[in-house]
Amino acid sequence: MTEGEAPQAGTADPGGRRRTGGAAALAASFAASLLLLALVGSTGTPFAVEAPGPVLDVLGDTAEGEPLISVDGRETYPAQGQLDLLTVSTSGGPGRDVVLAQVVRAWLSPDEDALPVGQVFDPAQTRQDVDEARQAQMSSSQQAATAAALRELDVPVDVRLRVSGAPGDADLPEGLEDGDVITAVDGEDVETADALRARLQEIDPGAVARVGVRRGDEDLVVPVTTTGEQGRTVLGVLLDPEVEVPFQVDIRIDDVGGPSAGMVFALGIVDLLTPGSLTGGRHVAGTGTVTAEGAVGAIGGIRQKLVGASRAGATVFLAPVANCGEVVGSVPDGMQVVAVATLGEARSALESLDDGDGEDLPGCDDVVEAAARS
Repeated sequence: MTEGEAPQAGTADPGGRRRTGGAAALAASFAASLLLLALVGSTGTPFAVEAPGPVLDVLGDTAEGEPLISVDGRETYPAQGQLDLLTVSTSGGPGRDVVLAQVVRAWLSPDEDALPVGQVFDPAQTRQDVDEARQAQMSSSQQAATAAALRELDVPVDVRLRVSGAPGDADLPEGLEDGDVITAVDGEDVETADALRARLQEIDPGAVARVGVRRGDEDLVVPVTTTGEQGRTVLGVLLDPEVEVPFQVDIRIDDVGGPSAGMVFALGIVDLLTPGSLTGGRHVAGTGTVTAEGAVGAIGGIRQKLVGASRAGATVFLAPVANCGEVVGSVPDGMQVVAVATLGEARSALESLDDGDGEDLPGCDDVVEAAARS
């Protein structure tokens, strides 16, 4: 038999085996399937794949040897242990299609997820839009984390609620401009984002709110027609909180976007500004957005972040209460998950662990069970 020639159905091959017509047909079908997968695998799919991403210790240094978090103008204290921020590596989305092989691998992997791309990205966004939005979220997250940390330590902080556009492709409400600082609603001062949200909930969606703004050196009152969103009254603007503090706080981080490191940034700042070690020398990881007022919010990719934390060696994981439904059943062996809703709770949890009282800290199982009973 010459090279590349297939044995005839029903004849002996060089190894002395016999192939039936059915076996030959099966082999041909298998070869055709492989060819089809190869062809399809080279084209894009309508999925995005999420996998565990890089892990960074906020108490450590950057790749260039600079502290990831540094403070100038205030006494700081040496930190011990590790306090990891976690990331999700996302493939796909605008301009970066994933191929079938990547999707199949994600389906087969317990550590990855393949999701319809519309669940991960706004279909109207370009890749540039996505990258710019994530960097803006990271910048805003750092500002909020700084404010939350200093408020946790009773350091005076001034936060300005600056308008930074409208959601999606929407226009700003008539009368408002990018850069306006919101100061009041219907004559009542709103100094924080939480205060603004609370004030708006006293107004019916569709009603006109008299919004006080600072525009340059001028104070104005702008009538804005509110809207309803997921049961809440909103102005229809994006806010970029600006924080003024009595000393300099720098967070050096590249190639990471989004808001989910906020809580860990805040804990890192608290640790640097207080004597002793907040982690107690432990390897701690965590995730969660944080507001300037210290509220910890839900994030995406929690399962991938649990895996990333475990691979990095973390033994304690601080998880947002709002993510607990996804956490239950996904906790790696040897890891204690502590559910937190505020920065204060996260700080207290680490202090309890250091005092040897960690067994009584609420986990996500406790949160889910309590929700089921209520």
